[in-house]
Amino acid sequence: MTATLYGLGVGPGDPELMTLKAHRILSTAKIIAYPAPDTGPSFAREIVNEYIREDATEIPIIIPMRTQRFPALEIYDEAARTIAHHLDCGEDVAVLCEGDPFFYGSFMYLFARLNTQYRIEIVPGVSSLMACAAEFGRPLAARNDVLTIIPAPLAADQIKRQLEKTDAAAIIKIGRHYDKVCSILDELGLLERAGYVERASLPNQKIARLSHANIDKAPYFSMILVYRGGETWMC
Repeated sequence: MTATLYGLGVGPGDPELMTLKAHRILSTAKIIAYPAPDTGPSFAREIVNEYIREDATEIPIIIPMRTQRFPALEIYDEAARTIAHHLDCGEDVAVLCEGDPFFYGSFMYLFARLNTQYRIEIVPGVSSLMACAAEFGRPLAARNDVLTIIPAPLAADQIKRQLEKTDAAAIIKIGRHYDKVCSILDELGLLERAGYVERASLPNQKIARLSHANIDKAPYFSMILVYRGGETWMC
């Protein structure tokens, strides 16, 4: 019998945004793996906590939350070996992925290590990008608009160049880069065309026009949406 490795997108936070397919697989999964910080609980696991079998074997993939580089290769190598052992024993493994597995998700590192040897099925999930646009109440782009995804950790000049040539942008992984991003948007005259969303779909989410956001410390799970195209959408 050939075992299957499932990459389950569990959505941005609200358990009801998990797909029916992901729910079906998760509710029967005997072995689950998920990324977890070394300073607290796993967000991916928290999302689906009520759907995990009581007798499930859990494989937390502990990832240090540090600004400096950490031995990520070794962490994913070890996780891949553990998962491979279960697959070799004929046991399916479900890996929980915040949002979507292939949208800046850590699952891609396991996929790269295991896809040539094992059967893998990706179950897409509602990404934070779609969730933030929905909660903010403004379309991302339309017609022939170009939408650009910009990671906030990029250098300021790189972010500026991307913003100057696109019609719409989603700036992700804000966290400690909030002030830098706001300064760039202010310089480009885009503050009034930008919206801020943090912890989209969760009870403690925050939504505001960026010019009125008053953010002291932005969490990692925050995003800034910018529209400078030809449509007349307002923040």
